[in-house]
Amino acid sequence: MGITVSPSILSADLTDLKNEIKRIELSGADRIHFDVMDGIFVDNISFGIPVLKCLSKITDMFIDVHLMIKDPLKYIGAFVEAGADMITFHAESDSDIKLTIDKIHSMGIKAGLTVKPATPVDIILEYLPYLQNALVMSVEPGFGGQGFIASTMEKVTILKEAIIANGYDCIVQVDGGINGLTARTAIEAGADDIVSGTYLFKSEDMAKTVNEIKSIKQ
Repeated sequence: MGITVSPSILSADLTDLKNEIKRIELSGADRIHFDVMDGIFVDNISFGIPVLKCLSKITDMFIDVHLMIKDPLKYIGAFVEAGADMITFHAESDSDIKLTIDKIHSMGIKAGLTVKPATPVDIILEYLPYLQNALVMSVEPGFGGQGFIASTMEKVTILKEAIIANGYDCIVQVDGGINGLTARTAIEAGADDIVSGTYLFKSEDMAKTVNEIKSIKQ
């Protein structure tokens, strides 16, 4: 499987969301990354279920929902009904990890788990047999446009090696501070999917930028 790219609409022009989604569709990107923040788990508030419902009505693209919220288990059903195709949540949240994974799967969609930069990767390793996505945050979650934390790439390599060694059906995703240089760093560390917001949406030619990322060799 080649490298995939997931534009984060946190960096899109939300006053022109329909055209921004069309831009993603025409770029050759693989999925839409939808960041949800509650102002409690992280110090920011983004958007939630009503916006996801609108988004799912205007695109057939795969929607990858990243929940940066205190109690994800409570909201799984609502996000699935609103159009999520995959939900990735934080191991540091208050919800029981296995129960949350099971709830996501019971709704018929893919499940992912992520940790903040300072959290050891071991907690994801424990749940790899049940996951379809292992997300490594390369910035502190909460705000777009932050600087890439290179030391987090060690987690990417550890996860990728464990997935290959055990034959797990799971991708490694990297999110935060992505540009042309850091995308290469992440992919060389073992990333399968690159989440990018500011870099892609500020690009004059998103399709060219997506293609450049996809052309990087692991």
